Amino acid sequence: MQLYIVDAFSQSLFGGNPAGVVLTEAPLPERYMRYLAAELRYSETAFVLYEGGSFSARYFTPTDEVSLCGHATIAAFTALRHAGIVRPGAAYDMKTNAGLLRIDVLADSVWMDMAAPVSLSKIGARDLNALYEALDLRAADMPKLPAEIISSGLPDIMLPVSDRETLNDIVPDFKTIAELSLKHSVVGLHVFALGGDGVRAYCRNFAPVYGIDEEAATGTSNGALTYYLYRHGFLETDTVNRFVQGEAMQRPSSVLTTLVHRGDTPVVRVGGSGAILSCGELFT
Repeated sequence: MQLYIVDAFSQSLFGGNPAGVVLTEAPLPERYMRYLAAELRYSETAFVLYEGGSFSARYFTPTDEVSLCGHATIAAFTALRHAGIVRPGAAYDMKTNAGLLRIDVLADSVWMDMAAPVSLSKIGARDLNALYEALDLRAADMPKLPAEIISSGLPDIMLPVSDRETLNDIVPDFKTIAELSLKHSVVGLHVFALGGDGVRAYCRNFAPVYGIDEEAATGTSNGALTYYLYRHGFLETDTVNRFVQGEAMQRPSSVLTTLVHRGDTPVVRVGGSGAILSCGELFT
């Protein structure tokens, strides 16, 4: 087995979102995967099983298994490309607990399909006030856009704020955010301010209920945000969108997305680069 540490959604080391990646040709016990993810303490660790050209992945936070993780998938195929297991210019299918996903490997980036995007519900006024209060903000000062639960593999609350400065000044109450996340059956809050000059939106992501107070780059959440913005008329299909995340953590990340239609079905794709920090042998 090989263990990689990859900074995903960044072209340089110590940017983006670090992920652990384990490449294995034999299935691993779930107990081992849980313990290793807790030991590594990254927001997610991807365990990739490759057998005869087929791929499957499971994803673990330090506390739980999740169905899909965008940045860990970008990290995983960056590691697979480095190991010579996949090659640039080819497409691969990978089985996940969120479904079968298509992955395109390029020389300097990786693009992946997200799970089918869906709007699950909008947040009512009382709960909306509680969400903003958990960030030390007032709902009355925020833009008149809906807060909405969207999933492109994992459900998150899309929560708009007025501008980039307000976003950076957030003071999160992680205990309350965790309670509200459990109440709404979501992974966490994806807070965003609309951007400009080549940036579709600036984002911060909070998922304390899964042991992740804040995350520097979140593929599934920005995939969900892409669908949210499409639904509300802020972007068109077949365009590349750039989301900037992680600035408040001093780990700036660049997450690329696009929304395409295959027949009548909207498909969100997420892409980005990865920088490999280390790789080595892993023992069981």
